[in-house]
Amino acid sequence: MPLLKIENLAISFNGNEVIHNISYNLNKNEILGIVGESGSGKSVSSLAILGLLPQNITKISGSIIFEDTDLTQLNQKGFQHIRGNKIAMIFQEPMSSLNPSMRCGEQVEEILIRHTSLSTFEVKNRVLELFDQVKLPEPERVYKSYPHEISGGQKQRVMIAMAVACEPNILIADEPTTALDVTVQEEIILLLKELQAKTGMSIIFITHDLALISQLAHRVLVMYKGDIVEQGNSETIFNFPQHIYTKALINSRPSLSVRLKTLPTIQDYLNDTLSKTIITSEDREKKHKKLYNQEPLLEVINLEKEYISKSGFFGKTETFKAVDRVSFKIYEGETLGLVGESGCGKSTLGNAILQLDKATAGTLLYKGVDITNLSTRAMRVLRKDIQIIFQDPYASLNPRLTIGEAILEPMTVHKLYKNKAERKSHVIDILIRVGLSGKFYNRYPHEFSGGQRQRIGIARTIALQPKLIVCDESVSALDISVQAQVLNLLNELKDKFGFTYIFISHDLAVVKYMSDQLIVMNKGEIIETNDADIIYNNPHQEYTKKLIQAIPKGL
Repeated sequence: MPLLKIENLAISFNGNEVIHNISYNLNKNEILGIVGESGSGKSVSSLAILGLLPQNITKISGSIIFEDTDLTQLNQKGFQHIRGNKIAMIFQEPMSSLNPSMRCGEQVEEILIRHTSLSTFEVKNRVLELFDQVKLPEPERVYKSYPHEISGGQKQRVMIAMAVACEPNILIADEPTTALDVTVQEEIILLLKELQAKTGMSIIFITHDLALISQLAHRVLVMYKGDIVEQGNSETIFNFPQHIYTKALINSRPSLSVRLKTLPTIQDYLNDTLSKTIITSEDREKKHKKLYNQEPLLEVINLEKEYISKSGFFGKTETFKAVDRVSFKIYEGETLGLVGESGCGKSTLGNAILQLDKATAGTLLYKGVDITNLSTRAMRVLRKDIQIIFQDPYASLNPRLTIGEAILEPMTVHKLYKNKAERKSHVIDILIRVGLSGKFYNRYPHEFSGGQRQRIGIARTIALQPKLIVCDESVSALDISVQAQVLNLLNELKDKFGFTYIFISHDLAVVKYMSDQLIVMNKGEIIETNDADIIYNNPHQEYTKKLIQAIPKGL
């Protein structure tokens, strides 16, 4: 008898059907992976299990049977006994799921007070026990900390502690590792496997990454446009995929052994337009000879960034070096990869180069000119040449401006082109270049998908025709196939306009694919630098080896 039985589940929002009569079982003591891109229906179908879909616009047909109860027939009061107690959920973004005004310990205590009869003393001990179980360092400190005072990986562990507090029968994990470093991601995967083996609970693990799910799940469902297109055990799905969409999901991730000129996307598989052109080591060697036989575009010399913190009003002043005596050169037309875990200093270094957060010490030479201490006016002129593509395009776009106005704005500030009509014509041209339509000019950011918004962010950046672009985790939150599209676009624009990239990411597979040279950072320092392929094939530092070993490689 399955623990959870879903039969002919169909879900509509305002009459628009997004889930089409899907059926599957979750067995006792099983990890079930649900894989698919954004919009495939994997999260929507799982939120329906806990009755978390908006009631006024949602219509559900079919059944979700748990412990002889059809969950689709329960009202909100009926769900109160089940949520957090029998079926728990871990969400993708712990920062928005945790209450910023409550200490971490109190947030876990809340669950225990609601669903158990433990005394106040027992509740606190149970929380500390849970924090120890999910391998949080210094459980007492985390217990008293607010969410903003701990790292992303630690916040996710607090969420897991909260989810398993009442020892639920089912744990639903919705993209719980997407924005995490590969090493932290690996730790969370191992932790979930360990907790599952110890408690015997069943897990539904939702992700867009098949290589990742193959390391964790016993069985896998592949979803596409509201349908289950394939299901079976992990080994069979990963090694012998039957559906073309499953094959596309597996192959859209950059290969670690072969460098394709163009990454395959889902559409390439569906339309049979795959390009198999390979960039050989001879091609790279020839390109690098030309690249590194010129003067550097940017030279970073002994750059430091120090932060000062005070504990309390009369507290002791402490200094923290986020970037420590970093030096490197980048050449026109190059992609320089910058990799390391969260907190290693890579984004701080990027911000110091952009002078969004000025360096404490060191020198920046751009085209041989010292730009370390430019006046505000000179800095404004330089802004045109050095631009950034942010990680979260939605947060970096003004929701009140149409995307056409957002791209037009920097052109107006820097007085590019003769008049507004000419600028608008260039905006439409840029939208087409990044794979969007000129018809989108008057639409607002909320009307686009994550991948489309990232293209809009890129369009806004290239509108000024910069020389150097800092890509700060600009593909880390995207689906594998959308990520492939954006990486292809960045390479295409680089070839066309001669852009130079500093490509910052925690995903070594992506950085290796994109980069000429690679810099590995740890604790504010550069610990290794070389050709990206050389570092991957023959890492010298233990830290680099750890990053490479943590890359999900599938079965």
